Amino acid sequence: MDTLTKEQRSKCMSHIRSKDTKIEVQLRKALWQRGYRYRKNYKQLPGTPDIVLTKYRIAIFCDSEFWHGRDWDVLKPRLLKGKNPDYWIKKIGRNKERDAEVDQKLLFMNWTVIRFWGEEILKNTDQCIQVVEEAIFDGRMQDN
Repeated sequence: MDTLTKEQRSKCMSHIRSKDTKIEVQLRKALWQRGYRYRKNYKQLPGTPDIVLTKYRIAIFCDSEFWHGRDWDVLKPRLLKGKNPDYWIKKIGRNKERDAEVDQKLLFMNWTVIRFWGEEILKNTDQCIQVVEEAIFDGRMQDN
């Protein structure tokens, strides 16, 4: 049950960031320290990826667990018990569909798509960097 008034909830929601989130900044710093140069919020590609390694044609998305529906089988029943369940289920369901559509468009354009959950980035940044490095290596092997 929501303990905030409609106005308080609206104010809280208005402060949710779409760019330069903690998870994006942490991953970008780690990439930069390893010598990888990137573009952020790259509007030339579908879905405006959070991080793009143009040299390697890699698009990286840093997805928060709530907004992108991680563990949907667990989250959906919880949303059904909350306020305005129709809105939230439709909203997050559409976000998941859009993610899949964007992935397909990028793959069709011969881009490698990597999606990380926020929790993965915060707890295992080095493993996320390793995934990116493997994608770079795989891309180089395909070019030869």
